[in-house]
Amino acid sequence: MSDAKQKLLLVEDDPGLQKQLKWSLADYELLTAADRDSAIVQLRRHEPPVVLLDLGLPPDADGATEGLAALQQILSLAPSTKVIVVTGNLDRANAVKAIHLGAYDFFQKPFDPDVLTLMISRALHVHALELENRQLAARQQPSALAGLITNSEPMLKVCRTVEKVAPANATVLLLGESGTGKEVLARGIHELSPRSSKRFVAINCAAIPDTLLESELFGYEKGAFTGAAKQTIGKIEYANDGTLFLDEIGDLPMPLQAKLLRFLQERVIERLGGRGEIPVDVRVVCATHRDLATMIREGSFREDLYYRLSEITVTIPPLRERPGDAVLLAQAFLERQARELGRGLKGFTADALAALEAHRWPGNVREMENLIKRAAIMADSSHLTAADLGLEATHIEPQPFNLRQAREEAERAAVRRALAHSDGSVAQAAELLGVSRPTLYDLMTKIGLK
Repeated sequence: MSDAKQKLLLVEDDPGLQKQLKWSLADYELLTAADRDSAIVQLRRHEPPVVLLDLGLPPDADGATEGLAALQQILSLAPSTKVIVVTGNLDRANAVKAIHLGAYDFFQKPFDPDVLTLMISRALHVHALELENRQLAARQQPSALAGLITNSEPMLKVCRTVEKVAPANATVLLLGESGTGKEVLARGIHELSPRSSKRFVAINCAAIPDTLLESELFGYEKGAFTGAAKQTIGKIEYANDGTLFLDEIGDLPMPLQAKLLRFLQERVIERLGGRGEIPVDVRVVCATHRDLATMIREGSFREDLYYRLSEITVTIPPLRERPGDAVLLAQAFLERQARELGRGLKGFTADALAALEAHRWPGNVREMENLIKRAAIMADSSHLTAADLGLEATHIEPQPFNLRQAREEAERAAVRRALAHSDGSVAQAAELLGVSRPTLYDLMTKIGLK
């Protein structure tokens, strides 16, 4: 345990009461402020878990308007801070109003030192418990999008879209460059859907010869063609009650497009060589890196099939358009390789981090994974360099991490980059950003990061 004293902020304009409270609260590091502006400065600088706030602050020392305004500003900047308000003996109404605004508790002048000490101790205990609960909830939150690693806003929007569409039974079309994680998202849609307990069946339409693809999808009866020694069900029928993922749907031959369209319309199939219709209840998710609109104009993809497949369309951004994700993914892949290879690989040098951020990643996440795997095998030291990665070292100045220089979107980007560069360590990220850990936890909650 640390021997450092807990910080308290006292907002009080009476020098006599300041002195009395400093003596009574000698076990704490007591920070003082005489007005609202100086209190906010102290709050930003030290992030005290508990604030003692006199409601009678200048310029309204005889009223409570300035004190109540200070209370609201403190809670707006630091929602987890416990504010204990100080009131006069006949000012119970304003004390109750302060509680309604979010104050933790109140005490009246003249104060009892023992009661005040107990009140502060309880407030510190509650603050610590709430912080621990937030940390545990963040660590234990299950993720249906297992395998997806991101902190970038464009990709987080995609994740939110997936969470919304997954419970519905609509056909989903995933569009994105090769290697962007389309199958990971398809599996996420399945896991978040009511069909999660059933099969997820994936088939790559570009990886199977045209002559075999029809039998793979629809199955065949015994004797349907030479070599058909027994009845075999296809992928569509095998996925019954579950989810069918058709990857690279843009490579589907035109004759099969017509047959797939009929299945999507009627929800029945016929096996090759068969005569009877077989009803199939399956959720269909498709993906392609091709430009289907251009293919439709060129006559190589059916427009009616496109509309059947694209009841909901999700466009996945390439890695180069996902700020901070390159470093975050590289850290995760390096940890995995270190475990699998049994090597003491610790991280990346500064030039490697800069090179990772500057590279365009035409092969997206798949290229990144292969590059890290090769570098982890070949590296001579515990920290991978730009040369180990086979990337050109860049001398671009890193973006600033100081949150006091960033607001709104710039603040979001700084937090994500800091977490990526620190491999998810909140303590190290807070140090890079120049803020305390409680402040960073609050910021992460505000921008939706776990």
